[in-house]
Amino acid sequence: MGTSGTRGGSERAGERGFPRGFRWGVATSSYQIEGAWDEDGKGESIWDRYAHTPGTIANGDTGDVANDHYHRYGQDVALMRAIGVGAYRFSISWPRILPAGTGEANPRGLDFYDRLVDELLAAGIEPFPTLYHWDLPQALQDAHGGWRSKDTARAFGAYAALVAEHLGDRVRHFITINEFRVFVDFAHRGVDVEVGGGRTVPQRMAPGVRLSPGDLNQVRHHSVLAHGLAVQAIRAHAPADVRVGFAENLDVPVPVLDSPAHVIAAERAIRELNAPFATVMLPIRTSE
Repeated sequence: MGTSGTRGGSERAGERGFPRGFRWGVATSSYQIEGAWDEDGKGESIWDRYAHTPGTIANGDTGDVANDHYHRYGQDVALMRAIGVGAYRFSISWPRILPAGTGEANPRGLDFYDRLVDELLAAGIEPFPTLYHWDLPQALQDAHGGWRSKDTARAFGAYAALVAEHLGDRVRHFITINEFRVFVDFAHRGVDVEVGGGRTVPQRMAPGVRLSPGDLNQVRHHSVLAHGLAVQAIRAHAPADVRVGFAENLDVPVPVLDSPAHVIAAERAIRELNAPFATVMLPIRTSE
């Protein structure tokens, strides 16, 4: 994770170190570590369905238990504290909070993240929750076709409001969505793409099925709309000093020269290189 606790900064002249405010920490996602896939009222996610479908994953492996973080979170936080972690980015399981994706919240799901956030703060670790790291409630996939529908974006906004209202008294940083390109382009193009030595899962399209360019653009639009609705919801239901952003593997150009013209050109290039998602989110300067 590219974040750090303030304990990682350096004050002595000439000594190299992280700049003030840089947070050193670690990161996970819910399906990777939580386990407890059907405990305490949690609903089924698209990853649960995919992993439980015979023939989809080698050896029939699943995330049903994973690291058992759901039951061992206290030990995990203690380990983080022991190695000097100052920040922890984790994702909240949407179907653990809203088993059907919408409607009545699951109090036991909310209670788990209450306890996790409190444990982190007691250990001096700043929580950075991500609201969506690809584990869509299966109910929304079945009812609406997942991200192919604007209804899923609306549901995400409502989910964000619920989480912000519940955790906003203790959490000051929210991340809405993790890596749009992976769960939108890779998954909905029906292709298997090498990422970081592993493979992404084309979990939402049948083998050999590809969305038309127009339909794929609609999925992109709905995902970005979901981000926007979530930002509005978080700002409306959390304290005024809350900070909200998204997490994307951006292509980032660097100015050749440290001049206003080159900096502006690099900012424009960032928008163009990441146009499918980031263009509508990133501001751009038109003059010095």
